[in-house]
Amino acid sequence: MQAIVLAAGEGQRLRPFTATKPKVMIKVANKPILEYVIDALKQAGIFDIVLVVGYKKERIMNYFKDGGKFGVKIRYAFQEQQLGTAHALKQAEEFVDDEFVVVSGDNIVDDKTIKLANKPFTILYKIVKEVSKYGALVVRDGVVEKIVEKPKDEISNLANTGIYCFDKSVFKEIGNETSLSNVINNMIEKGYEFRCVEGSKWLDIVYPWDILRVNDLAMEFYGKKIGGKIEQNATIIGDVIIGKNTIIKSNTYIRGPVIIGENCKIGPNSVIMPYTSIGDNTTVSPLTLISNCVIGDNVRIGSNSNIENSVIDSGTIISSNCSAVSDETEVKVGEEWHKINTGVFIGEGCILASNVTAKPGCIIGNFVEVKPLKLLDGIIPDNTKVL
Repeated sequence: MQAIVLAAGEGQRLRPFTATKPKVMIKVANKPILEYVIDALKQAGIFDIVLVVGYKKERIMNYFKDGGKFGVKIRYAFQEQQLGTAHALKQAEEFVDDEFVVVSGDNIVDDKTIKLANKPFTILYKIVKEVSKYGALVVRDGVVEKIVEKPKDEISNLANTGIYCFDKSVFKEIGNETSLSNVINNMIEKGYEFRCVEGSKWLDIVYPWDILRVNDLAMEFYGKKIGGKIEQNATIIGDVIIGKNTIIKSNTYIRGPVIIGENCKIGPNSVIMPYTSIGDNTTVSPLTLISNCVIGDNVRIGSNSNIENSVIDSGTIISSNCSAVSDETEVKVGEEWHKINTGVFIGEGCILASNVTAKPGCIIGNFVEVKPLKLLDGIIPDNTKVL
């Protein structure tokens, strides 16, 4: 069995985190989402993988190369224009031998889920409360009657996971169609029978706050793995990974699950609470509280700061006495409004001076500079200077 992984998309609703990298390269628990997909395929016994890449493809190709480091064989198909899932799949036709699995590169999945897509023609679904942002499967007796994309009415609670098993005949059916859901609907009308199976572990990222949910799901490990130095009177409770050459300074309190990368400095007298991942070469200064956050590489967080339910991308500097706390708020993404309980989202390379407060739901673009004593709210575009 082969796998085709669709990894060409940009993910505009995830800005600012996709301005400099493709959606599949967003890190959760210190690994790109696409790496979890590759791992799941390998654990399911699929080693021949085709990645369909497009937007910022170099970031993917430089990281995964030929797949040897990850124990698989990776080849690349190119979708120069992101015209849709069927168009993306079509680009991989020359690599396909016979039966193959299709997986989205921007979902967290496990090998149990992959193994369920074991024969043509299979579609995997997940039961969800809100199906309106997915394709909904209309099913009778385990057979798919049609797929309705982003339905306004609650016609079904079965969300299409984008995980399929096909054989080569699907390429004849694509034609000029760009949507894979439309291709499948046309095939059903022609008499193809698609059976559906409920997946096990599956979660996708659509909006910035989804990064936190997926980060939580990715933290499925047990025990302590300490690669660095723990100073006297530091407390580490629960499942915690600490990378090489990282220093946890005295009187720091860490409660897992927590992942801290290599060459970090944490504390003294700081608190890291559950479901926090911290990348490599990051500094958390004294008397700072971090809870349920995704923090990238090369980040510096100043003393006496409070960061909750937030995502901070690589290379950002946050000075002392800054606050990014969580509460219920309304956030606008594109033309959509969402009522959620969340913190703050900060892009790459930002500099926040001391005593800055970002209100819940604030989205700060890449390379933004903020002077001291500012209150931030709403959406702040890339390269803005808040004086």
